[in-house]
Amino acid sequence: MTEEDTSNKIADALKINPTTIERRLTAFIKKKVKEAGANGVVIGLSGGMDSSVAAFLCVKALGAKKVIGISMPEANVTDPHDVSDAREVAEKLGIDFRVIDITPAVECIRRNVGNYKSGATLANANIKPRIRMVILYYYANLMNRLVVGTSNRSELRTGYFTKYGDGASDMLPLGSLYKTQVRQLAAHLKIPKRITDKIPTAGLWKGQTDEGELGIQYEKLDMILAGLDLGLKPKTIAASVGVQISKVKLFVERERKTLHKLRTPDIPKL
Repeated sequence: MTEEDTSNKIADALKINPTTIERRLTAFIKKKVKEAGANGVVIGLSGGMDSSVAAFLCVKALGAKKVIGISMPEANVTDPHDVSDAREVAEKLGIDFRVIDITPAVECIRRNVGNYKSGATLANANIKPRIRMVILYYYANLMNRLVVGTSNRSELRTGYFTKYGDGASDMLPLGSLYKTQVRQLAAHLKIPKRITDKIPTAGLWKGQTDEGELGIQYEKLDMILAGLDLGLKPKTIAASVGVQISKVKLFVERERKTLHKLRTPDIPKL
């Protein structure tokens, strides 16, 4: 099989039938809410593609009255356009929408945590998604609702999420879809192109981007991961995707090292 044939095989593996996927995911959401005896769901709306797609699916599954969208910006970090885009999505769906500024909570932790180090970029950044999840669970507990997470399979397999932050939720409707597959579903659901064309960011600090942190474009990352799903050798994947074999091995090792983030805490057998 030539490199072109292998590349086409990987690309084909990433193609989805959006209509079928929409039906399965809305049924999944409806089932989980019913099983929990919940009154609906709460979802963090970042103004990005993943949370917008998840919100659209929740409304299709449950109806607008059972979905609450919450935007949680941070002053001088969150782009104001993200909040306005989140609001637009909420208005289009007809769901309850709230904006809660997390800046005071972030500053409170900075002032009061012992031995706070301003230069500890990652440790400080991870405070924010954990604060956001506290807020989502507050409303979920208050209103007997479930928290819907918005992580996709690309993020889950690479450990690109904050443990007990955006990685904490009651369900992950997009967890079986790679980022490029979420994009296909977004087009099917007619998510505004302005949102789907945005540079993906977790909003951890000003100018931060997903691909900048991962060190690779999502399109290439997804092809690497799909190639691994197909059982292809790293050398074959690298040649087909157009990356160094070291890059493929990097993500194989990254998945291994971050697997703990997808599991409940280990308990020793006595």
